[in-house]
Amino acid sequence: DGSVSVTDDGRGIPTDVHPTTGKSALETVLTILHAGGKFGSGGYKVSGGLHGVGISVVNALSAWVDVTVWRDHKVHTQRYERGIPVTELVSSPSQEEKTGTRVNFLPDTEIFSQGIEFDYSTLSGRLRELAYLNAGVKITFSDYRPEEPHIETYCYEGGIKEYVAYMCREKETLHKDIIYVSGEKNGINIEVAFQWCIDAYSDNILGFANNIRTIDGGTHLEGLKAVLTRTLNNVVCKRNKIKENEPNLAGENVREGLTAVISVKVPEPEFEGQTKTKLGNTEVRGIVDSLVGETLNEYLEQNPQVADTIIEKAVQAYKAAEAARRARDLVRR
Repeated sequence: DGSVSVTDDGRGIPTDVHPTTGKSALETVLTILHAGGKFGSGGYKVSGGLHGVGISVVNALSAWVDVTVWRDHKVHTQRYERGIPVTELVSSPSQEEKTGTRVNFLPDTEIFSQGIEFDYSTLSGRLRELAYLNAGVKITFSDYRPEEPHIETYCYEGGIKEYVAYMCREKETLHKDIIYVSGEKNGINIEVAFQWCIDAYSDNILGFANNIRTIDGGTHLEGLKAVLTRTLNNVVCKRNKIKENEPNLAGENVREGLTAVISVKVPEPEFEGQTKTKLGNTEVRGIVDSLVGETLNEYLEQNPQVADTIIEKAVQAYKAAEAARRARDLVRR
């Protein structure tokens, strides 16, 4: 019928009376903007929401919403139509140990007058991405619209390391290991995985903050780019790979052929711009820089052959860029 069902096995949305609204916590988050866990003080440490209006807006824009909550050995159900509760919250005992929430909704054709079609590839791509970003989390995506239903399960124990491997699956890698960094500082968690490829001449870096794709970059990507450039230039100097009078390798030389995923989890993210696709937290840059620098230095010292192959590619990129610049200058003369 074009409806969507989303089920999780979390704690279940609370159903007790909310102290501010006098309604159940479930009804509060479904009918009041900014009432979700993102805006509370103890809801959860890191939120993947941007505006704190997700479920209440879904409710407002749906012909109907059916919610089922499993919590405290009870099953709680309630139905909403066009944003308004049409039944009381009904609770009944449950013998199961199960916890979680299921939300079923049907988009309202009076609002979406052109109709609404959920795109399979958009949804499957995003769900696969979320499974990579949250190692070990299992996500099952079922599409019952075709005669033969599509059912896919995404679960990656290797997390973003597997994401990089997936991105490099059709390329020739420069080194076998995917370099992986994971750490936490001042409540901010960072994870980075990266690998250089022989047959790639630009970089492919994906950045995420609280599972949100930051297509316009931000301080986490600035920190990563800066530490890669500095670390590899230090190794170049130690190994005398460039003559003394030659300038340092530029960032684009170092990143040529690089595939990387960086994911940061920030308790209080600051996103820039109306679309919120750029991370603005200044403290993140330094944390990424120090954690990645430490691990990368150690890895390159322990794997001198890998260090040499990465540097060789960067030096070749530098020489090619210099040759192209000289050729341009000659033409201009």
